Amino acid sequence: MNREELGGFLRSRRGRIKPAEVGLAPGPRRQTPGLRREEVALLAGISVDYYIRLEQGRGPHPSDQVLTALGRALRLTGDEHDYLLRLADQSPARAEPAREVPANVLRLLDRLTDVPAMVINACYDVLAWNRMLVALIGDLSEVPPRQRNTLRWLFGNPAPTPDKLQLARQCVADLRATGRYPTDANIRALVDDLRETSPLFAGLWAARDIEIQRTLTKHMTHPIAGPMELDCDFLPIAGADQRLVLYTAAPGTPSHKALQRLRSPDA
Repeated sequence: MNREELGGFLRSRRGRIKPAEVGLAPGPRRQTPGLRREEVALLAGISVDYYIRLEQGRGPHPSDQVLTALGRALRLTGDEHDYLLRLADQSPARAEPAREVPANVLRLLDRLTDVPAMVINACYDVLAWNRMLVALIGDLSEVPPRQRNTLRWLFGNPAPTPDKLQLARQCVADLRATGRYPTDANIRALVDDLRETSPLFAGLWAARDIEIQRTLTKHMTHPIAGPMELDCDFLPIAGADQRLVLYTAAPGTPSHKALQRLRSPDA
């Protein structure tokens, strides 16, 4: 049970809820930006002392019933509630992020001739890719393995655009939502490195946002194909703790035509 992170997560969620959202009057002397500890305890049906000890990282192991009640009181999303359960050791531990891509997935990559695609693990390491991804972002075989990481690319660039800021927030929320930090040495090393080198990452990580990424929009400008707005879909690979990432655009749009030019640059 990760008591320190559990306490920090509870504090961060408590601070984001306005009293009116849960039927409480704001009150003239309220100094707390969100709910008070006693209010969370009341909404969850537990003692104030018990809840305070949980936030301070010195409480007992909470039961499933307590975690469910806290999830309701703090208005957690499904992803956030799953994360809360993992912090309280209510889900089995996972092996370290795998790097070997299943053979059937590699065959699928080869058959995706008109869609840029890649496989990433829980650390956001790029493990495999197809020819269309090379056409989109360049040949990753020429990049050192340690640098084949989409988070290192994202947070290695200074002064990100507003689009990149939103993408950064989503990716950090997804990384934390895996529940692997800090028990997984690889993810802990990645987080420690990015916190040291990127103030943006450090700030987003401290916010403790939780959101598993399933789809997002990415804007980019290709030197040949021009500006593109691509849908980026994350598809879990069964039994591998990896995800297949696909870049697509709606048929008939300028972005779709740009992808077609990447496939046949001489057309």
